Amino acid sequence: MHNVVLSPIDPEILISSISERVTANILKAVSNEQPTETERWFDLTELCQYHPDKPAKPTVYGWVNAGTIPVHKGGKKLRFLKSEIDSWLKQGRKKTLAEIASEADQYLSRKKKEVSHE
Repeated sequence: MHNVVLSPIDPEILISSISERVTANILKAVSNEQPTETERWFDLTELCQYHPDKPAKPTVYGWVNAGTIPVHKGGKKLRFLKSEIDSWLKQGRKKTLAEIASEADQYLSRKKKEVSHE
C-alpha cells in the first residue's frame, strides 16, 4: 500500500495546473481531428466514383494529360482535392435555354441602339 500525503496548495497554482492540462488535451484532440469534407483527398478510384459521370480511369488520365482537371501528383500517385474538383465541375455548367435567350435579347437590344445612333 502506498502512503499518500496531502498538502495544501495555492488555489491559483491549482487553477493554472488544471488550465494547462485542459489546454493540452484540447490541442491534442484538435490535432487528431479528421480534415473537413472539402479538404478530403481522392485517389483515382475515389474520383471516378465521386464524379457524377462515373468516368473510366483512362478518361481521367486523358483529362490529367490534357491539363483540364485539377490534380496533385505525389511521385506516381495522382491525388485530387474535393474542393478543387467541386469548383472544376461547377465551371462546366451549361447555360439554360432561358439564360441563352436572355443574353441574345440583351445583345440584340444593344446592337439596335448602336445602329439607331449612327
